[in-house]
Amino acid sequence: MTPELLIFDCDGVLIDSEALVCNADAEELTRIGYPITGEEMARRFAGVPGAVALAELEREMGRPLPEGFHARCEAKAMALYRSELRALPRAAETIAALPFPRCVASSSRPAKLALGLVETGLYELFYPHLFSTVLVANGKPAPDLFLHAAAALGATTAGCLVIEDSIAGVTAARAAGMRIVGFTGGSHCGADHGERLRAAGAVAIVPGYAELPAAIAALD
Repeated sequence: MTPELLIFDCDGVLIDSEALVCNADAEELTRIGYPITGEEMARRFAGVPGAVALAELEREMGRPLPEGFHARCEAKAMALYRSELRALPRAAETIAALPFPRCVASSSRPAKLALGLVETGLYELFYPHLFSTVLVANGKPAPDLFLHAAAALGATTAGCLVIEDSIAGVTAARAAGMRIVGFTGGSHCGADHGERLRAAGAVAIVPGYAELPAAIAALD
């Protein structure tokens, strides 16, 4: 395949942030009386906009979250980004060598998206083509963000290839009419993660960046 556009998710694909953030969110939720593990948070909400995930948790709890809860979680995540965040191994050199237009389409808000890429040295690989969920009415698993990115960069949906680690992201890309390579290199990915991504619609699965160029070349 010769993609018109490579669309990368950010969290769990470019930066190894899902486990960091999900563990931090789980600690905060447990502290207020909703016991949950970071692994369960990642399994249920990876790729989903934070506000959407918290709204779902409020419905389950039957009460609103404490005032300022979302802001505290975001602040904690930003602090972790500055102290512990790393890029996925071989991301920078692999992406730089791929001869296709590229962008990022992320469920993160703009400041968090930019910080994650800056802290890991990936920002310049993608700037200015950074698309945040705030640009569209409906975040993943709706297709809106991927459709917005393709339209902004003049690519057809059939010509886009999405690199995603989340069920929500794969579902969104499939609904947009795009093909998806499922990525399982993040520290949050369990042994069955690739199978789950394939079941959701990914046409190929890669465990890391070393395998990505060959996976792209093998697609019809």
